Amino acid sequence: MKQLLLGDEAIALGAIHAGLSGVYAYPGTPSTEITEFIQANATARERGIHSRWCTNEKTAMEAALGMSYAGKRALVCMKHVGMNVCADAFVNAAVTGVKGGLVVVAADDPSMHSSQNEQDSRFYGKFAMVSILEPSNQQEAYDMTRYAFELSERQGEPVLLRIVTRLAHSRASVEVAGEARAVNELAPSTEKNWVLLPAIARRQYASLIKKQADMQAESCASEYNTLTTAPTPSTLPLGIIACGIAFNYVNECAPQGVNVLKLSHYPLPEKAIAQLAEKSSCILVVEDGQPVVEQDVKALLGNDYCVKGRLTGDLPRTGELTPESVAAALGIATTTAYAPAKNIAARPPQLCPGCGHRDVYTALNKVAAEYAGARIFGDIGCYTLGALPPFQSIASCVDMGASITMAKGAADAGIRPAIAVIGDSTFTHSGMTGLLDAVNDHSPITVVISDNLTTAMTGGQDSAGTNKFEAICLGLGVEPEHVRVVVPLPKNMDEITRILREEIEYNGVSVIIPRRECIQTAKRHAKEKRVKAQ
Repeated sequence: MKQLLLGDEAIALGAIHAGLSGVYAYPGTPSTEITEFIQANATARERGIHSRWCTNEKTAMEAALGMSYAGKRALVCMKHVGMNVCADAFVNAAVTGVKGGLVVVAADDPSMHSSQNEQDSRFYGKFAMVSILEPSNQQEAYDMTRYAFELSERQGEPVLLRIVTRLAHSRASVEVAGEARAVNELAPSTEKNWVLLPAIARRQYASLIKKQADMQAESCASEYNTLTTAPTPSTLPLGIIACGIAFNYVNECAPQGVNVLKLSHYPLPEKAIAQLAEKSSCILVVEDGQPVVEQDVKALLGNDYCVKGRLTGDLPRTGELTPESVAAALGIATTTAYAPAKNIAARPPQLCPGCGHRDVYTALNKVAAEYAGARIFGDIGCYTLGALPPFQSIASCVDMGASITMAKGAADAGIRPAIAVIGDSTFTHSGMTGLLDAVNDHSPITVVISDNLTTAMTGGQDSAGTNKFEAICLGLGVEPEHVRVVVPLPKNMDEITRILREEIEYNGVSVIIPRRECIQTAKRHAKEKRVKAQ
C-alpha cells in the first residue's frame, strides 16, 4: 500500500507499524509533525499510544527511557537544539542500555530556516557511542524507523535517527506495511544496570565499549550502506561518500565513472571506506550538516590520502547542500534554475495583526524609554520577532529560557532595569529554574511571561503550564503582591504601563503575566465552535 507522506509522517507511521507504545516530544521545527501525525492517527488512538507533549526534551527523553525500562517501544522526537537539552539523559541512556526499543529522532536544520544554529546531531550519536541512522528519502525514513526499533532491542542501546529539514518537510510516495506489529508486552527490567552508581556505571561503560565492534559489524553489513564502483580505467576515478539526503544530490549530478558509497548507517563502515579508497584517486565527502564524516574519513585514511568536502572548501562550509553546490564540487557547470526577481524589497516576518505580544512590546518600549539604562532580554518563540521593526525591543535571544538568567546576570552586573520577556511554553520548558535562581538571589529583575495559552510558534500545540503560571511563580517564591496579571489590549495600555513602572521600581523579583489567547488559535477555536453549532 502506498501513501504520500512527509518525511516526518513517514517516521511517525513507521514507528506505529513497529509496535510503538509511546511518543515523547517537545514541539520544534522541523520535528513537530512526527508527534502530530501520531496524535491524529486512528491506529495510534485505537492502541492507546501515549502522545501528549512533554515540558521539554529532557523530560521527554527520560519518560521514553522509563517506557523502555518497562519493556515497551518508545520514540523521542526533537529538533537539533533539543539534543542539547536532553543530552544528560541521552548520553547516560547509552550507559544504562535499553530494554524496549528506544529511537531518538533528531531533526537538524541546515541553513537555520527556523533555528539559532546549524549543529549536527551526529556528533551526539558519536559522543554517546550508539548507532546512527540517516535516511536519504521518505521510503527509507519509514523503513529505517521500523529497523531502528529492531536494532535498538538487538543491541540493547538507544538508536539515533538523524534527519534534516529538506527531508522532514518534503513529500514522496511511500510503500507501507498493511498492518502494525503488535506492541511489546509489559515486562519491566529486573537488571541492576539502571542504577548508575559508579561501580555499576563503570561496568556498563565497559559493556558499551565492547558493543562497538558489533555496531561496526552491523554497519558494514547494513543494507543502507551500499558501495557502487565503476570499471577501473587507466587512472583511478573519483570516489564519493554520500551521506543521507546528500545521496539524492549526488545521484542528480555525478557523472558516469565515479565510485559512490551511500552512507546511511553509522558508525562508519570502515571496510567499505577502505575499499572505496583503494579504487579511487580521491574521495569527496558530501554530507548535509557539519563535516562529521569528512573529519573521520581523513583520520581513517591518513593525511597522505586526498579527502575533500566542506573543510577543504570544495563544498560550502555553511547552509544546506544543493544540486548546484554538489555539481560545482564535481567540476560540472550548471545553470541556475531560477533567478531572484529584481527590485523587490525583502519582507521580514512580523507578529500577526492582533497578536497580544504586540501590545506587550508597545508597553515595554514606552516604559523602557523612561530609563536610560534599560535592557530587555528576549527568548525563543513568536515574540522573538520583537527584535525586528517596528518594535526593535530585545537586546538578546540565545536559547530556551535564557531571557530570565541573562536578565539576572545583567542585574548582577549593575544594569537597571533588567527585564526578561519569555513565552508561556518556553517558561515551563527552561525558564522556571532561572526564576528560582533570581528569587534565591533576590535579584532586581522584572519577568514578563507573555501567555498566549499555547505553543504558538510551532502551530498551536498545548502549553504545559496553561492556567498554572501564577501558582508556579508563587511556589518558586515570588512574593504574591509582585505576581501581576494583565490583559494585553490597547484599551488597557495605561494599566499595563503603570504596573510595569511599579514592578520595575521594586528592588526584587517581580513577574507580570500578560494573558490573551494567540490570535491564530482563537480563530481556529471560533471556527470549531461554529462548525459544532451547525
